[in-house]
Amino acid sequence: MNGLIALLTTAAFMLVLSSPTRAADNSPAATVDKLSFAERQKITLFHDLATAPDERSGRDAEAAIWQFWFNQAPTPATRKSLDAGIERREAYDFEAAENHLDQVVKNAPDYAEGYNQRAFVRFLRENFSAASDDLEIALELEPDHFGAMSGLYHILRINNRHQAAFTILQQAVTLHPWLKERGGLPKDMWPEHYRDLHEPGLKI
Repeated sequence: MNGLIALLTTAAFMLVLSSPTRAADNSPAATVDKLSFAERQKITLFHDLATAPDERSGRDAEAAIWQFWFNQAPTPATRKSLDAGIERREAYDFEAAENHLDQVVKNAPDYAEGYNQRAFVRFLRENFSAASDDLEIALELEPDHFGAMSGLYHILRINNRHQAAFTILQQAVTLHPWLKERGGLPKDMWPEHYRDLHEPGLKI
């Protein structure tokens, strides 16, 4: 689900909540009504992120989405391994961190955050090819993962693939207008909503 679809779907979700009559089964609102709690929660979180009016609000919305992704760990054991990997990474014990995250990926191959966190460790170990592979998988599983997008942006820049780096960064700031890496995006690639937040009225 890209950022635009997420915003449109959120509008449909609000419509079905406020409408006194139930929409027809083939309507967008009815489709949203059939989503799981986690899917509806994600729509709300990404809407809050896309419309955050300032840096502080953007950071708060981002933190809520990271917490949401961590909480999607399918089992307590998977979450424990994920947390252990992050703890070891923050202690600069990158080898142990990667070992813990290997277990996350092995035990939960459909969990995007396992691949994303392992990619970060592999990036820190300068294993850019393996990190890129993990980020690609993370994005297949979670297409709106702006963290994985920003990771690919850094790897593409290291590999001197600047246009591809700008393209993936453009996708990321469409979802997250307050992304820390946003300053690397050329102005002529700013999404319209991003321009409205950062430089209202800017014409490109």
